[in-house]
Amino acid sequence: MTSISVAAGFEELYGTAPDGVWAAPGRVNLIGEYTDFNDGFVLPLALPHTAVAAVSRRDDGILRLHSADIDGGVVQLDVEELEPLSGGGWAAYPAGVVWALREAGHPVTGADVHLASTVPTGAGLSSSAALEVVTALALNDLFGLGLSRPELARLAQRAENAFVGVPCGVMDQMASACAEEGHALHLDTRDLSYRQVPFDLAREGLRLLVVDTRVKHALGDGAYAERRAGCEAGARALGVRALRDVSTVHLPESLALLSDDTVLRYVRHVVTDNARVERVIALLDAGDTRAVGPVLTEGHASLRDDLRVSCPELDLVVESANAAGALGARMTGGGFGGSAVVLVETDRAEAVAAAVGKAFAEAGYTAPGIFPAVPAEGARRL
Repeated sequence: MTSISVAAGFEELYGTAPDGVWAAPGRVNLIGEYTDFNDGFVLPLALPHTAVAAVSRRDDGILRLHSADIDGGVVQLDVEELEPLSGGGWAAYPAGVVWALREAGHPVTGADVHLASTVPTGAGLSSSAALEVVTALALNDLFGLGLSRPELARLAQRAENAFVGVPCGVMDQMASACAEEGHALHLDTRDLSYRQVPFDLAREGLRLLVVDTRVKHALGDGAYAERRAGCEAGARALGVRALRDVSTVHLPESLALLSDDTVLRYVRHVVTDNARVERVIALLDAGDTRAVGPVLTEGHASLRDDLRVSCPELDLVVESANAAGALGARMTGGGFGGSAVVLVETDRAEAVAAAVGKAFAEAGYTAPGIFPAVPAEGARRL
């Protein structure tokens, strides 16, 4: 998929060349899961897989949306009549961005949009954030809105929260909007401050594999929202603004104040995963990347046992990869399916991938998709 092919698709659909073509990537999160809506820390990196949008500005209040990846024609909407939670399938994501921009007072008066994406859907790799961010960036440019990348990410998150109805944090949109090639994004989700952390695994003889279990997750099904509500209940019970403010040192005393076992488990996961992000950052800064592996595996155990968002396929990836000699592995993303990441020596990567595939075959699961995660460039105009 190229900018030329997407632009040609636009011209075939709408009868004229687009005003421009933009791209925004999916992401994979190295460590820090379910911490972003708790004002915590995360460490994602952008993937080479992107959503590409050819877009032209309109000034008549009409929004036309088309996806090359979905059967069906052009979805035509009136920007004055966009309503949150009104359904719309894939089109709700770009439409939600238009709604969020207008709600924030930005004069977006319509657009023609043609989209194509190579980000796997339902794999926990932020296909929805890529759609949101590429739309936001295009409209920012075409309407001269002058918004910063973090501001675009916040508006894209608002589109997903308030318009689509998924109570996600801001990590996915920030990774798509702000990541840099060859780096992971160390993000503080409270104030959106971030640092680009060099992450050149090839130079160190390492590889990060993404294993797509092919088990589709759906974060709108209530399980994600239930965990967010549980975390917020824990913060209220402990008298803090967010779980980010619970000290790791005093975690045992904090947990002793919680009477609800489910809330206790959620709190323990978030506080310890924030600490794991800081440990991984310290290891990367010290050049001790191999020591990150056990921290990933520890994080998976917390997601599996405390947050309980794993599934048998994800657990099998971690178990079989580590048994085959990986340095560490964990599920990534919202869970209930989706993907895992595996840190492995380059010369062991093929053997580890083969071992995971063999384990899936023996368990009777669909063969997983396995590919290397190479830190890629964030959203940009092509």
